[in-house]
Amino acid sequence: MTARILGLDPGLATLGFGAIACTPNAKDISESISCLDFGIIQTPAKQDLGERLKTIYEDLHALLDQVQPDLVAVEKLFFYRMGNTILVAQARGVLILVLAQHKVPLVEYAPGQVKQAIAGHGNADKYEVQQAIARELNLSQIPKPDDAADALAIALTAWFNHEI
Repeated sequence: MTARILGLDPGLATLGFGAIACTPNAKDISESISCLDFGIIQTPAKQDLGERLKTIYEDLHALLDQVQPDLVAVEKLFFYRMGNTILVAQARGVLILVLAQHKVPLVEYAPGQVKQAIAGHGNADKYEVQQAIARELNLSQIPKPDDAADALAIALTAWFNHEI
């Protein structure tokens, strides 16, 4: 049986997503995981906040209908600039609402946990994590943009932590 994990990297301007398919107990470890899709949901900076949140709401509903995940993994909110953190928190609230409406289980990981799971240590830089993502998913190149790569890393973290 194959399970689908959707990773989400929350943001108001750019919300990254990455979907993977996982086969528990696969005989060949290289065939136990594959990349289904990745990308971003973008909202224009000049658009009204309510409209931006509405776009995220609608696009997440469509994404969940398309991917039909068994589990969603989300990066935990961390504080770096208060103004930006509040906006990300609002987008994250919409994200959690949509997941609840779809009745999809949610797990959360701090950025350090993702780096540890993907690169083997919590101080890994972005490029090191991106190389590990490409290697684990047998991708010919590093996934772009960065937000999508981060979302794939979050999905992989859920898989590596045996959440399914």
